[in-house]
Amino acid sequence: MSWDIKQGSESDYFEFIVREFAPSIVKLGIQPTESWYTVFGNGAQILIGGVAEDLPTLQSILDSSDWQNLQNKLFNYVTNFKSKIVRPTGRFQLL
Repeated sequence: MSWDIKQGSESDYFEFIVREFAPSIVKLGIQPTESWYTVFGNGAQILIGGVAEDLPTLQSILDSSDWQNLQNKLFNYVTNFKSKIVRPTGRFQLL
């Protein structure tokens, strides 16, 4: 997943990520693997990766009302949200 933090929301955003978003995705069944904060350049400000047990499990998570509610809360703090599903290779990957 990638996104940019809404200007002026940085403090509230980081509090939400630490207190609610990260623990909630783990509870849903997504294990975070990395989180990147872009300081310089034109890419997304935030990049986050995670893995689920398998594709059907991930699809079930993404279709759940719990995920939809969590994502809607995230949208209060971010813009330019993008996500994609990729098969894990065990190496760093963007695609």
